Amino acid sequence: MCFRIGSFIPIPGIDAAVLAKLLEQQRGTIIEMFNMFSGGALSRASIFALGIMPYISASIIVQLLTVVYQPLAELKKEGESGRRKISQYTRYGTLVLAIFQSIGIATGLPNMPGMQGLVINPGFAFYFTAVVSLVSGTMFLMWLGEQITERGIGNGISIIIFAGIVAGLPPAIAHTIEQARQGDLHFLLLLLVAVLVFAVTFFVVFVERGQRRIVVKLR
Repeated sequence: MCFRIGSFIPIPGIDAAVLAKLLEQQRGTIIEMFNMFSGGALSRASIFALGIMPYISASIIVQLLTVVYQPLAELKKEGESGRRKISQYTRYGTLVLAIFQSIGIATGLPNMPGMQGLVINPGFAFYFTAVVSLVSGTMFLMWLGEQITERGIGNGISIIIFAGIVAGLPPAIAHTIEQARQGDLHFLLLLLVAVLVFAVTFFVVFVERGQRRIVVKLR
């Protein structure tokens, strides 16, 4: 609920209509996929536009460093205390990446070619507000994901990503059906994609739920 509400809170100073026009031109690109993972937050220029991606990137970097960097490798062997320290380093990495990415977005939006008027009043006030909003949004999502994980509901980061994808499914399905109805997409291709999706889902559930019972005899 908090994730969905936050994805509708816009960054101050951005014209949502101009941004929607820009994203309409980016259909089928990686930007559209990123927007899907953020639950449409990018298309609404919300404070959750960065999503949880900085945290995922920081986690990957830290995990790789635990393999190639000896002090972190030793820290990983220290059990629970080491895990807490590594998690803290991941949070610091998330903050750094979120700051760099938000600065890139804040400085890039007013200078996009053909998108005059996207930022209503470009200037230091907009840059500062946008960076603070985006970084705060990412750090809140990181905290929310950790709270979900600690309370045993499941993997918090995965649940947030799943929520973002599910939120974007209805319009994506409606758009696909409309394309098939108008003849832009062949019906057999649509049917093949649907069968493939169900098959992959069935396989993943089968593997995840699979178990092998081992009889242990105590003498």
